[in-house]
Amino acid sequence: MSLDDLGAPAEGMDLANLYKQENFTDLGLGTIQVLSPVTPDGLPDGTRQKLFMGTAQIMTAHGPLPVQCDIPADNFRAACEAFPDAIKAAVNNLVEQAKQIERERQGGIVIPRGGKLELP
Repeated sequence: MSLDDLGAPAEGMDLANLYKQENFTDLGLGTIQVLSPVTPDGLPDGTRQKLFMGTAQIMTAHGPLPVQCDIPADNFRAACEAFPDAIKAAVNNLVEQAKQIERERQGGIVIPRGGKLELP
């Protein structure tokens, strides 16, 4: 078995899109990842913006569900302040996706309330 058989990337790293990753947590609510752009030499790349990503877990009836989102911010303090709203938006998006999947699963069969399903 070769690396190609395992789905390994055929090409190397994208040298124009490299980031250094740092993780910050409050040991409670969640984690903010700060992605700082770097050059192929590993030096800071001042031509690109830092990226901020939030991670948290919400409890569901089936156990914890990890939630990850982009945090629109220009600096770390702003990312910390935007974290709760960004996570809430990501959770709302997950809920809407779950509702859409459930609607599609139901397949359009509608039985009127109190009615009977009659087939021709």
